Amino acid sequence: MRRLLLASLLSATAASAAPNVPPGYVQASDWLDRTSQPERYGPLNVLDGRDSTAWCVSGDAPASFTFGFKDIVTVDEVRVYTGDGSDRAAFKARARARKLTLTGIKEARSVSVEDKRGLQVVPLKPGLRGARFTLEVSERFPGAKDDAPVCVTDIVFYSGGKALNGTWLAPKLRYNGRLAPLLGTWFGGLKGAPHRFLSFYLDGTYSLTEEPLEGEVSTTVSGAYTLSGEKLSLDVPPHGRVTVRFPRGDSEGTRSPDASLAFDGPVAEAWGEEFRSQR
Repeated sequence: MRRLLLASLLSATAASAAPNVPPGYVQASDWLDRTSQPERYGPLNVLDGRDSTAWCVSGDAPASFTFGFKDIVTVDEVRVYTGDGSDRAAFKARARARKLTLTGIKEARSVSVEDKRGLQVVPLKPGLRGARFTLEVSERFPGAKDDAPVCVTDIVFYSGGKALNGTWLAPKLRYNGRLAPLLGTWFGGLKGAPHRFLSFYLDGTYSLTEEPLEGEVSTTVSGAYTLSGEKLSLDVPPHGRVTVRFPRGDSEGTRSPDASLAFDGPVAEAWGEEFRSQR
């Protein structure tokens, strides 16, 4: 019965590669001045292609991102602007990423850059394929002080010679404290081994994807969502508008590690009753 209900919701069973899809979201567990000025050094800054903005995090905090695309992409090149590129003094004062690890569906690539300002081109051979990528700063150039924050100004993804993000995306990267806890991917299925992934994007759309034991991510359902005050609604074919129980984020606009999205009715029977914040 559950399989029949799920089948009735699927609008597509597979997604083809989409080489020109921009990132739909970027997440980071922490960043500098998150409580007082969350937009100043937030993770959205690494996608805007501007050297006047940067993501920075305190020296003792995890330095990693999660990027989500609305479809499968093949990233065959990244361009990295390490450090805080807003001016020369900030660049030298703060620590700079030296080595980063980019991880796709099944594989990872190490990316090393020099200690200099400006975008640095790093080819990926072979390219990495996926709809979600993590990027971790594994080594850094030291700042002026031992506890200096580490910063990254920009990460530009390329596929087939075309940039997937840059200055043209900047107007869409406005920080919204109410929306921030929702953006990104929520996990359904067994804890530690999820097989359903519900992702919310900056452009007001969502997608439910599944990752089979073998093969690629397959898009199953997509549509629009609306977040108004305390109410989160999804357009779910064929059921129309579905209301989801969505917890309020903390006062700093971040998602609680134990947060969850709760569904009722036929959608819950097909998708599962709950999607978790953590795998």
